[in-house]
This record gives sequence, C-alpha cells and structure tokens, in this order.
Amino acid sequence: MANSYLTSNTGTATNAKKFTLSMWIKRSKLCDSNSQRFYQGYKDGNDRFYVMFDNTSGTPDAIWIYAVTGGTVELYWTSSRRFRDTNGWYHFVFSADSTLGTAADRLKVYVNGVLETSFTKTNNPSQNIDWGNQLAQTNNDLTISGTESQTQLFDGYMSHVAFVDGQALAPTEFGETDSTSGIWKFKSPSGITWGNNGYHLKFENSGNMGLDSSGEGNNFTVNGNLKQALDTPSNVYCTLNPLDVFDDDGRTLSEGNLNFTTSSGNNGDISGTIAASGSGKFYFETKVSAQSGSSSNAARFGIIGVRDLSKTTPYVAGNSYYIYSDGRKEDGANTTNSAHPGYSLNDIVQVALDLDNGNIYFGLNGNWGDNSGNFNQTFGNATAFFTSINTDGFWSVYLQKNVTADNVLTLSANFGNGYFGTTAITSAGSNGNGSLFEYDVPSGYYALNTKNINTYG
Repeated sequence: MANSYLTSNTGTATNAKKFTLSMWIKRSKLCDSNSQRFYQGYKDGNDRFYVMFDNTSGTPDAIWIYAVTGGTVELYWTSSRRFRDTNGWYHFVFSADSTLGTAADRLKVYVNGVLETSFTKTNNPSQNIDWGNQLAQTNNDLTISGTESQTQLFDGYMSHVAFVDGQALAPTEFGETDSTSGIWKFKSPSGITWGNNGYHLKFENSGNMGLDSSGEGNNFTVNGNLKQALDTPSNVYCTLNPLDVFDDDGRTLSEGNLNFTTSSGNNGDISGTIAASGSGKFYFETKVSAQSGSSSNAARFGIIGVRDLSKTTPYVAGNSYYIYSDGRKEDGANTTNSAHPGYSLNDIVQVALDLDNGNIYFGLNGNWGDNSGNFNQTFGNATAFFTSINTDGFWSVYLQKNVTADNVLTLSANFGNGYFGTTAITSAGSNGNGSLFEYDVPSGYYALNTKNINTYG
C-alpha cells in the first residue's frame, strides 16, 4: 500500500459523539523522515481526526492520535511503546464516546485486544464533543492511508478495516483469543448496526478493493497501485525481512517487502521473515526483476540459516545454500562450477526445500535442474543440488547481490501472493494449495506461511 490510498465521503453521522474504528495492519516499512498516517477523517483544519505511526515525537514508530473539533485540539496522544514488527499483524481498535464522564475513557485504544494505557503525551477530549471525522463532510474527506493531500502514505498491508458510526464497541467484536495458542486472532464481525457512516472493507474483491461489505453502501475510491494479497491476519505469508539486511548501505525494500533493490558497487543480501525447521517441504520463486549494468555472477538465490549480522561474512559453510546467476552453486564457502546453465533478467528461479530429507532443488522457468549443468528435468527426475542439510536448523529464503558486480539490481520473491513486486504472475501454476505461483508446485510442497508451517512443518 506504499503508493496507494482509499478515499470516501461521509454523510450525516448517526451519532457524531460515538464511533469505533477497527483495523488489521501489517507494516512493511518503519518510519524514516516521514510519518505514516493510516487513517484520517478531515473536514477542514478546524475539524479532523487522524492516527499515524509517528516519527516526530522522539519515539519513532509510536502511535500518534490527534483530534481537532471546532478549532480546539481535543486529543493529542502518543503511545509510550513503538510498533516495529514487520512480520506479524497488529489489530488496532479505537473506541470513542465523548459522552462519558471520565475524560480518559472518551477514547480507548486497544492493541491486539489489550487496552493501551501508557502514553508520553496525553490531552483528553472535552465531554460531549462531536468528533471531527464524524461531521457531515464532502470532497473525499475520509482517507485510508495518508493525509488529505496524499502525503505520509502508509507502507504495508491492511485487512478488514471496519468503522461503526454511533457506537463505542469492544475489540471482541472484531477479534478473539485463540483457545489453544492464546494468540489474538481475527473474528468476523456479525450482528453489528453499522450506522450511517459505517463501512467494512474486506478487500476480498480484487476488481473492487474499495467495496463496502457492511450493507451501508459507503464504498471507497482506490487510488494508486493497490494490490490484493493473500497475506492476512489469519494466514501470515513470508516477506523479505527489513530487520535482517546485511551491509544495507543504499539498499531499499518496496512493494510489500517483495522487492529488494541493491546499490552499485556494494554487496547486499537479505533473508525472509518466516523460517522452516525440523520437517516439511516448502516452495518459493525468485528472480532478477530489474537490472542496471550487467554482470554474469550478480545475483544469488537460495536459503540461509540463522546468522550473525555483526560478522564481515554472515554466510558460512553449512549455513547457506544458493546458486549464482552464472551457473555456479555454493554452500556459503565451497563453490562448484557448472551446476546449471545460469539465469538472467526476468528468469524465474524456483526453489524447493525438502526438510524431511535434507535436500534442496532448483528450477528455472518451469524446468528443474540435474545438478550437472542443465535445467531440463521434470521435478520427479530432478537431482538435489545440496543434500544432508541440517534439518534442525531454521531455514529461510536468501537473496544476494554479489559485491563484485558494479551494477544495480532489484531482486524479487513470490512467496505465494502471486506477485514479484508490482509484476503479477502471468498464469497460475497448479498445486498451489491456495497460494499463487507462476509454475506448478511440486507435489507435497507448500508456500512459506503460518498455516503451512503449523500444518506441515
């Protein structure tokens, strides 16, 4: 959602003194010089309400909530803690009722079902105010991601954005604690009276991402290159991990952390947010999706284990397994020539990790390698490029741009969402088990997501 936002108009509120906003959010990028505003209701400078991840409060990535009614600043809260997880989903619920006698109760903030109580800045609202985001407004005043001028856009994923006009509800209307794991999880809201300005954006219709499913008809207009993802609070998919970038000078992540762009003349590598261990068979696809300059050994794709980023060389023998774009393979230290014919710009490299037997296989554009210089096999006849992998280790995707290559590369991964960054797969292969890959997934192999790790790992 880094370059996207949704806008809508609001009408006359059922009750401008009460509302509930529920949002499931997965961050891709932490705040840099800009804050990330993920909700705003705006009539004008005198009547507005917004919530953002802040980078100006002295606690970067804290939640900042700001409300102005009738030109008076009624609310100015900054959370004490910072929200810096780029792997899991946060559930935020903002429950507002300005009629309550206790000032601190007039806006309650819940994170994953728990009331947030620690703030570095607090300015509680006056009693009986009309919230700025609930006043009758026009000109696309309601914004999901960004400001009224489309700055400070949110960078990440969203799911089940719900707004209830006229009621201050508990988070248990939208989430619940799993009886087995104790983890807060999504719950489909039911039996809710949404009110005049109410809406429920499920993002289930890829052709109409702004569709309101509440029955109130408060649809949103989609702006930018908003994409539908299979990554949801109920099933978290692997992405590239911004907290595990080695030698990250000049490196950037984009498109929901599916693109990794490296700078010229420097090394750069990254791993994924989800790792597999012990057992199971897992599949993902990678490619060089953009390149400036040329080098025959620029890109490496494979898997890596737990590593120490403080070391000059975090990848060592037995802790990483990958193939070069010039045809070589390496286990982190020992290189073998002529393992395959190589790959180039926009070729799709397929990776199949078998932790039941300690093997890893590589394919190219639908054909699998024989580990003797060819990509010309069906998977059933393929030869493992590496065997005897430590199945007790934790293994995740590994993408690297070679330090000797004086060029700029964008390395992309498809973990089953159906996209290499902004580029969609051309036609889904078979056996995806609900995930979307370019080529057929080998039988018994699964995408790297929490459901599959839990079931097959």
